[in-house]
Amino acid sequence: QVQLVESGGGQVQAGGSLRLSCAASARTFSNYAMGWFRQAPGKEREFVATISGSGDNTYYADSVKGRFTISRDNAKNTVYLQMTSLKPEDTAIYYCAAEWNYYDKHIVRTNQNAYGYWGQGTQVTVSS
Repeated sequence: QVQLVESGGGQVQAGGSLRLSCAASARTFSNYAMGWFRQAPGKEREFVATISGSGDNTYYADSVKGRFTISRDNAKNTVYLQMTSLKPEDTAIYYCAAEWNYYDKHIVRTNQNAYGYWGQGTQVTVSS
């Protein structure tokens, strides 16, 4: 069982930056591919970014590519999402998710159905 706790959300003006953190309780954090997803009011949850267990592979949604950076520190059991050049359309609840994958530490996952563990979410609000 893995528990995920997000932090770092808040309110920021358009063009600003935020860094989200997600702390995991996993014994061997590198066994988990990690992802960030978001859900805006009235919309379905969507993929934002993912990183492999080893940290060597990442993948981003087109809407955030070049503005967001996902990273992880396996020694601290934490994954980060650095968000820059924020836009009002980035307003959403941001969730981190974990997928156990002991056999391939280089894989990334964009499908939310692949993730077995989810955090409670953190609100990001970008004002114009």
